[in-house]
Amino acid sequence: MPLFTRFPAILVFILASATAFAQSGSIKGVVKTSDGQAAPFVNVALKEINKGTTTSEDGSFVLKNIKAGSYTLITSFVGFQPQEKQIDIAAGEVTVVDFTLSENSEQLQEIVISDSRSLNEKTVEIGKAGIKPMDLPQSLIVIDKTVLENQQAGRLSDVLVNTSGIYLMGATGGVQEEIAGRGFSYGSNNTFKNGVRFNNGVMPEISSLERVEVLKGSAAILFGNVTAGGVLNLVTKKPKFQDGGELSFRTGSYDFYKPSLDIYGSVNNSSKVAYRMNTSYENARSFRDNVTSERIYFNPSFIIKAGKKTEILVEGDYLKDNRTLDYGTGAVNYEIADVPRSRFLGASWSYYKAEQKSATITINHALNDNWTLNVLGSYQGFYNDQYGTTRPNASSQFVRTDGRWVRGLQRSGTDQDYYIVQANLTGKFSTGSIKHQVLFGADNDKYENTAQAYAYENPAITGNNKNVYDTINVYNLSLYQQRTDIPTMRLTSTTENPSQRVGVYVQDLISILENVKLLAGIRYSYMESGTDKTKTYDDAFSPRLGIVYQPLKEMSVFASYANSFTLNTGLDVNNERLAPSVIDQYEVGIKNEFLKGFLSANITAYQIVNSNLAQSVLPIPDDAINKSNPQELAGEVTSKGVELDVMSKPINGISIIAGYSYNDTRYTESSQYINNSRLRYNPSHTANASVYYTFSNSFLKNFNVGFTTFYIGERVAGRSTRTTVANDTYKLMAIPNYFLFDLSAGYSFDQISVRAKVSNLLNELSYNVHDDNSVNPIAPRMFTATLSYKW
Repeated sequence: MPLFTRFPAILVFILASATAFAQSGSIKGVVKTSDGQAAPFVNVALKEINKGTTTSEDGSFVLKNIKAGSYTLITSFVGFQPQEKQIDIAAGEVTVVDFTLSENSEQLQEIVISDSRSLNEKTVEIGKAGIKPMDLPQSLIVIDKTVLENQQAGRLSDVLVNTSGIYLMGATGGVQEEIAGRGFSYGSNNTFKNGVRFNNGVMPEISSLERVEVLKGSAAILFGNVTAGGVLNLVTKKPKFQDGGELSFRTGSYDFYKPSLDIYGSVNNSSKVAYRMNTSYENARSFRDNVTSERIYFNPSFIIKAGKKTEILVEGDYLKDNRTLDYGTGAVNYEIADVPRSRFLGASWSYYKAEQKSATITINHALNDNWTLNVLGSYQGFYNDQYGTTRPNASSQFVRTDGRWVRGLQRSGTDQDYYIVQANLTGKFSTGSIKHQVLFGADNDKYENTAQAYAYENPAITGNNKNVYDTINVYNLSLYQQRTDIPTMRLTSTTENPSQRVGVYVQDLISILENVKLLAGIRYSYMESGTDKTKTYDDAFSPRLGIVYQPLKEMSVFASYANSFTLNTGLDVNNERLAPSVIDQYEVGIKNEFLKGFLSANITAYQIVNSNLAQSVLPIPDDAINKSNPQELAGEVTSKGVELDVMSKPINGISIIAGYSYNDTRYTESSQYINNSRLRYNPSHTANASVYYTFSNSFLKNFNVGFTTFYIGERVAGRSTRTTVANDTYKLMAIPNYFLFDLSAGYSFDQISVRAKVSNLLNELSYNVHDDNSVNPIAPRMFTATLSYKW
């Protein structure tokens, strides 16, 4: 039976589960200031049972699962007079309570705080279950739009300088950003946009983002075969019923310019339908000679209130990205070539063309006060075509010590269609004195992948290797005449590689006591891959168990275990396909709130062990059926480390983000590589800090200044040293550490704002390196400015 035909039965099961639970009373309302404006992030609590929440951006709040009785509902927020109201709760009914806050001048003289939530108050959408961070035995971090705007983030790597232990591991071809964390790559399986897997073969657009969520550690119970280390979720801006928008223009060094438009509002003044449209255009040269880029982006969305309990969100996403294919400055004998940072070694016409489009519909339906059903369906199409000269040192065409390099040609193409349907049922109930916050879920997705391969045969060349375009010298480009023509390449193969998977999962946050909570769950995943003649099948269970102890309301101590898995394509000595490799992850940590929630400081320690890593069987047994590189699940990779995250709410105009991470990822058992040797691309140390200050009580009112720093330690690239090779065919190459320092300033008056930024102020030089054949230097000192108008 096809996997997609199984999904309706799973959905019926989830819907049926909801009928077993009765309604209970709830409270909802809106908090406004005395001038009628919405009051976000106000604390709202029931005095008698110490149960509370904070208001959302529109000032609304909801408290669910409250036993019938009389209560005192209180609101509090720095700078406003606290308020209390006596209310009565009846089972099965919703009590509506609204507040209007008045300013407290005495408090305002003591401290000024902008509307915001602390790090440990930001529930992540990618977590599906809506668990509060203090209750979650897992590390997370959220970077919101205020940070994105202040720092004028242009690429995902600009955002991630605010996260500990998440870093750029490569920039292959200069066309994508390869992200990693805790020693493991965040590939397309680990990268999400609005909760849907996102192909990161192209740089995502940042201008449309509301926030970026990082959920560290294992997420296999939620998504199946994600690799270890964590997942990344890009959350776009949503429709609003109040009319407004922003028009901005950004410009910068190397002829960079980017106009963008963000408009939103109700459709025909409707209270049921609202829209939002984000769009931008970008065109730029580069600090790299002959390198250019051009991209266009559209992100329309609509929200439909189909009833009091049902909300439908429809989102579209389109990105077209064309840029020069650029494999960097090259390496000579596993040493970075001593050439200018700007030197381009590819053919002048080399290109990378990518197009990505998606459509997503999300339905949220409140079954009652305690139970909510979320159903999502999404399609994503991805296409790319890249053509240019080969990577330096690829295909046995190494750059010689004198700089001479024989360039070949390479071309490839990808067509990918991705479909997903998923349903999640979340709810709360009690069994006696024990409270439960549960998640039932199922998902079904499939990929239709087609890859095109091409070959070039130089008619002037005889012999085996006809893939020769021309010859250059990386140290002196004038020594040889470079070709400028674009040869025709022959399409040699079109390979289809479809895959699909289905998963069902259940998770329960059990409040054993008010300050002791247990998170337990399990997922079953079933996968098919390949065409009918080559189809393979895999399945795996992914358990999760964590405990949280809160000795104080402001402190949470946790420990957890979870596993994830990766699929293997190798064959064993009996010519049988290998089972998935299971990766065990252990995590302990402490989450703290200081200064009445103004400052969050969290520290986490972890160990990730893949003790059944696929590796070559050496020596090959005489009776082996498979004599061609048979594999076995006997290798081991271990990653361990510590992470510190610090984040403040804006206090008296000051906001702070800081972090530090230590990671050590090594082969701890291997037949292919030297035991205890480091895995490539992963720095042992990273550190980050940003401080912003906004003036409020002087002639500089609404003027802000800030700086951002990011340190990434030494790491290795090249080719991991093999135990079976006695010569220097394989070497690791050291990549220098670097320290980035950015300065920013901005000023707002009425509806207009101006921001300026100098990045890499110290003009540091380092590289992002893949193997030894894509050595891409980081950008030099650059200037960016943005002018925007909001209404």
